[in-house]
Amino acid sequence: MKHSIWSAVCVAIGISIAGLFVFLGLVKNADKDRFVTVKGLSTRTVEADHAIWPLCFSLTGNDLQSLYSESERVSQEIRTMLKARGFRDEDLQVGNITVENKWDNYTYGVRPEYKYQLNASVIVSTDSVMLVVRNNGCASELLNRGIIVNTSEWQLEYQYNGLPELKPEMIEEATKNARAVAQKFANDAECNLGSIVRASQGQFSVESDPFQPWLKHVRVVTTVDYKLD
Repeated sequence: MKHSIWSAVCVAIGISIAGLFVFLGLVKNADKDRFVTVKGLSTRTVEADHAIWPLCFSLTGNDLQSLYSESERVSQEIRTMLKARGFRDEDLQVGNITVENKWDNYTYGVRPEYKYQLNASVIVSTDSVMLVVRNNGCASELLNRGIIVNTSEWQLEYQYNGLPELKPEMIEEATKNARAVAQKFANDAECNLGSIVRASQGQFSVESDPFQPWLKHVRVVTTVDYKLD
């Protein structure tokens, strides 16, 4: 009888100890799971540091040699005007020349007057972005010289290449902003803000201003989990 009672006591003690370990484990896990997820934002507005501006033109005729000669004359005229407006020789490039034979394919049985259409361009590629901005409306001057160029906005590209230098300070700022949000949450919850549990950096986005496309809006969002004590 005494042996049975002792066995029962041992079993009860074992169950109690096991229950204690389970309780402590749950408390530990509960503490471990106490964290807050916050986001931090950092933005910058910067000017583009490079511009690519193609000035495209087309010529029509029936003699290819004459068209090539005229293309060289027009290209030189465009270059002369651009240099007079402050662009350097190294800013100016002659684009590819393509030729279409209009007599190969035509509709309604009506052959075009001119057999060939030559498409060419002078391309401005420069770090003098504001010079491009100021001269973007120069097509009217060329028109007065009898030269029709296509300078559509969608062809003009403003680039920003300074993102690698900008990233560290923006990530730091976004992380600080995330911590400020987490600290406010911890204060409201009457608890202490602990260390970072995990953090992830979002993708940097660079978007052109819709009204001033040489201005670029840079944005990044970081997501951070902080432990709550």
